[in-house]
This record gives sequence, structure tokens and C-alpha cells, in this order.
Amino acid sequence: MDDHVYSVTEIVGTSKTSVEDAVQHGIRTAAKTLRNLEWFEVTQIKGHIVDGDVAHYQVCMKLGFRYDPK
Repeated sequence: MDDHVYSVTEIVGTSKTSVEDAVQHGIRTAAKTLRNLEWFEVTQIKGHIVDGDVAHYQVCMKLGFRYDPK
């Protein structure tokens, strides 16, 4: 494995349907503007409750993206 240098950014993905959808939505959206995304780490799962039901899932994540070698 080659040596790499990574930058880490934090995002929050959201979904009305599930935690997994919130993760996928966050990563897909970030991938539109960040190159070389290679890993993610879920740091927190939160949600919004309405009338005793989960109305919205919020997943806080760290994303690692690799710097291009010069």
C-alpha cells in the first residue's frame, strides 16, 4: 500500500426514511464536489421526533479524501 495523505471533513446526511439512507444521501451529495473520497466514519446519529414517531434521521459523519500526489 502506498503512503497517502488525507483531509477530513464533517457532514450531516439526512433522510425521512432511514439511517442508511441518510448516510448514502450525505456521501452521494459530498461526492459531487469532493474528489478522492475513500472512507467515512459515523460519529453521531440523531433524529427529529414528531407525535411520538421518527420524522427525520440525521447522521453526522467524517469523510476522508485523499490528496492527489504532485
